[in-house]
Amino acid sequence: MKTVYKAQLLQKRKWRIRKKVTGTAARPRLSLKFSGKHIYAQAINDAAGATLVFVSTLDPEVRKAKVKGNVNGAKSLGTAFAAKAKAAGITAVVFDRNGRLYHGRVKTFADAAREGGLQF
Repeated sequence: MKTVYKAQLLQKRKWRIRKKVTGTAARPRLSLKFSGKHIYAQAINDAAGATLVFVSTLDPEVRKAKVKGNVNGAKSLGTAFAAKAKAAGITAVVFDRNGRLYHGRVKTFADAAREGGLQF
């Protein structure tokens, strides 16, 4: 019962955030997802309904560095995402933490992406 309640609270937080955060072509939404082992990040143009850039810990170039879904992995993935986004011509994003607290892996990813040159 407790896990169902926690999932409901997470979904409420996601909806509350998504009411305010919308991505455009000029400033796409940077969405994060965490599973037990991996981290997924994507830049989304909500107006067109298209993903512009996608990076995860499952990508071959990221896997070579043995990146996992922990805080160190979030830092490496944030840097890789920033590099891939800049190559795609994206310099500014709107950050969607996907219902998570801005703490730990989320904060580390965001700081690394900022250091990589993204503005949000």
